[in-house]
Amino acid sequence: MSITGGDVVDLGRGLYAWLPPKRGWGLANCGLLVSPRGALWIDTPYDTVLAGRFLAESTKRLPDGVSIDRVIVTHANGDHFWGAGVLPDAEIIATREAREHIHYEPTPKQQHALVATGDPATPLGAYLGRHFGPFDWSHTEPVQPTTYFTGELELTLGEFPVRISALPSAHTTGDLIVHLPAQRAVFSGDVIFSSTPAQPGDHPVHWAGPLSNVIAACERVLATGAETIVPGHGPLLDRAGVRDHIVYLEYVRERAHAFHTAGVPALEAARRVIGEGRYPELGLPERLVVTIGSEYRQLDGSELPGVLQVMTDVAVVAQEVEQSREPAGPAGPAEK
Repeated sequence: MSITGGDVVDLGRGLYAWLPPKRGWGLANCGLLVSPRGALWIDTPYDTVLAGRFLAESTKRLPDGVSIDRVIVTHANGDHFWGAGVLPDAEIIATREAREHIHYEPTPKQQHALVATGDPATPLGAYLGRHFGPFDWSHTEPVQPTTYFTGELELTLGEFPVRISALPSAHTTGDLIVHLPAQRAVFSGDVIFSSTPAQPGDHPVHWAGPLSNVIAACERVLATGAETIVPGHGPLLDRAGVRDHIVYLEYVRERAHAFHTAGVPALEAARRVIGEGRYPELGLPERLVVTIGSEYRQLDGSELPGVLQVMTDVAVVAQEVEQSREPAGPAGPAEK
């Protein structure tokens, strides 16, 4: 199975969004900003195949003599970052705090081996194969940012200002947002996973937290005054869509805190929130295992488990959700 994509949306004044054609793990939105004096990317696709397609679409929109010489990485998850290798000479900009998350994730080749050799008879092997098997990192070398910053960074691309703001720990320990005032747009990275009635998305997955910081980051996006918000995943949003997403985040935060106060373990709390079925249109409800686990660690100071342990828990809960949705078999003979 291969992944096709993505759709290029012209947002005006040299700004484009590259949107994968479906939802799911690893299918991140990316951006291209073009001027007569240069071009840059905001985030990259997950593997070199998809990144090559994004590069081909980007090249069609470049003026003669212009190349893409900068990549702004909203955070260090591989699905926003690893494709930068197709631009070997580009400056890669990330927050100083992003280095911590780079060290948490497997390298591209480690992840490729993990997916390729996973036992499909186990929940983790089956889950990784289903959701990550279509990607190819077999020849992907690790990517490293070339420019780190803290606080605020303002660039110009031709006549266009590019305002980059580092965030406190939220989706990861190293998020940033990119505000493009001339285009009245913000690329939020994964502090926003979007969903609309016309195009339902997935449950967010937050690796760091606390959720109060994720909510504050959404408020910060709104404070820019931007009219178009490009989330890390899912359809483009207007300002009302961001407010709707804040309502979702507040719900998950409230439930996590209530279950924590009641002494319910994090994994069981995630199962219970899933069981409440509050957002049935969203895919990948098992990702609440990660988000609620992160919120619990903020509340009780517990240690961050390894990524394989986290994903094993995710896979087990996904299997439970799938089994709960299977129709019951035919009834047997009545007991006497």
